[in-house]
Amino acid sequence: MGALFTSGLATVATSVLTWITTYFGWFYIMAATFFLVFVLWVMFSRFGNIRLGPDSSRPEFGTTAWFAMLFTAGMGIGLVFFGVSEPVGYNANPAHPNEVAANTSASASEAMNSTLFHWLFHPWAIYIVLGLALGYFCFRKGLPMRPASALYPLIGNRIYGWIGNLVDILAVFGTLFGLATSLGIGARQVNAGLTSLFGVPNIWWMQVIIVAVITGVAVLSVMLGIDKGIRRLSVINLWLAVALMVIVFLFGPRLYILTGMADFTGYYLQHLPQTSLYVANQQTDPNGFEFQQAWTLFYWGWWISWSPFVGMFIARISYGRTIRQFITGTLFAPVGASIVWFSVFGGAGLFYDNIRNAGLADEPAELTLFSLLNELPMPGIMAALLSVLTIVVVVLFFATSSDSGSLVVDMLTNGGDPHPIKLQRFFWAVTEGLVTIVLLMSAIGMQEGDADPLSTLQSASLVTGLPFAVVLIIICFGIVKALREEDQRVLVPGTTPPTRGGEGAVHVPPPGDVDQAKVRSGSSAGTAKESDSSSDSSDSGA
Repeated sequence: MGALFTSGLATVATSVLTWITTYFGWFYIMAATFFLVFVLWVMFSRFGNIRLGPDSSRPEFGTTAWFAMLFTAGMGIGLVFFGVSEPVGYNANPAHPNEVAANTSASASEAMNSTLFHWLFHPWAIYIVLGLALGYFCFRKGLPMRPASALYPLIGNRIYGWIGNLVDILAVFGTLFGLATSLGIGARQVNAGLTSLFGVPNIWWMQVIIVAVITGVAVLSVMLGIDKGIRRLSVINLWLAVALMVIVFLFGPRLYILTGMADFTGYYLQHLPQTSLYVANQQTDPNGFEFQQAWTLFYWGWWISWSPFVGMFIARISYGRTIRQFITGTLFAPVGASIVWFSVFGGAGLFYDNIRNAGLADEPAELTLFSLLNELPMPGIMAALLSVLTIVVVVLFFATSSDSGSLVVDMLTNGGDPHPIKLQRFFWAVTEGLVTIVLLMSAIGMQEGDADPLSTLQSASLVTGLPFAVVLIIICFGIVKALREEDQRVLVPGTTPPTRGGEGAVHVPPPGDVDQAKVRSGSSAGTAKESDSSSDSSDSGA
């Protein structure tokens, strides 16, 4: 229907976006802040020593590979797309123009504060809630790798009924539309880069071709599995992104970037409590309300809709880590990396706009990064090569997001089984590309007016994120209930809790060895499944 009636879909999407942000904006703001407070409390609590698995378990992946996979899955294309455009956009159009003049040092601080607020602690806290719940209930309690399992302490075996199925269906829709938002943004940026370099038309049908081609790369990766496909692609992607960042730093305004890194971070941390609890009122603060509606609420909806995908994925790769290790690594390591990323790209963009009057904010969002590369004092051929590197990084972010998301949806639609058949993996990887294409096509009807073509993508995230935000809040209470019931002896590393068959506290083998049929029936983990080490032995979940 969306492909056939593009204008109608665009109109409905805009109306829904306005309705949700007007009446449920306060809920998004309060929920995101609650998740951050919750994960910090769990990290510092006495439950931090509990492992995501038996007490004898140890991490399945090394620290570098683990960080590369969780970071590329959790942030991905958005970092490249918004790294320059978001800070310079806020700098040129402050949320409160009556209080802060545009293109000044004050507007630069406010711009970077808003950017860091959208990308640092809050999104990762949202991911951690579901990731922690799934890692705990799957690897330690032997339940299936599905969001419904996180409700087991509250509803028991009803997770296998319609309630559990409804939660999993919401997670599927959230994953599909959250990924479609990211992939649509990535397609626009790849198209803009190709236009800048080779004069390729920057139009929707070219973006459709780009989505189709890169989806093919993602299909190949997901068919190979986690170890052979996703892990290798994520590590390559991370190093290429680091290389791009280092080159921009070396040729950019280094002193401005370094001083800004400290100044912007300090400003963000000082204002974090105020920013986290601020809800703009439409009557008394129309400018702030419009800014929050267009950006903050979009991001919170995007992160929440992504949480089933990222949460399940980081849970899947975090077997054997303690809760404290899991939260610390997933919360602080990506936040530190994001601070450096935005300080380099956003700081360079602010320098050229405020001091050199480059006018980067006047460019379309997808072209801003390429315009910044052309401003750097380097030979033209090197700027062109750097633009090619940027396109490669976006393509790999695109592929790693798509293949990771496909693996998660495979598990969700297979009842938590970590070994979906390859035909199913192929189906969902292709479906993600098709959903992205439909949302891109719906933008055709919006380009004739003043609306941003991103509005349809934003609407998809916000609509699916709203109901799942309620699910995540309920999951938090389930985590607390389960942790309090944990045998006290497991709080000391190296001890083994007694088996209590009725409560599911069974010995859980490493990923891939759990007999889900026996777990589901309430018995012990049973006999480990045979695993084909030559093919997909590493591509497993619960």
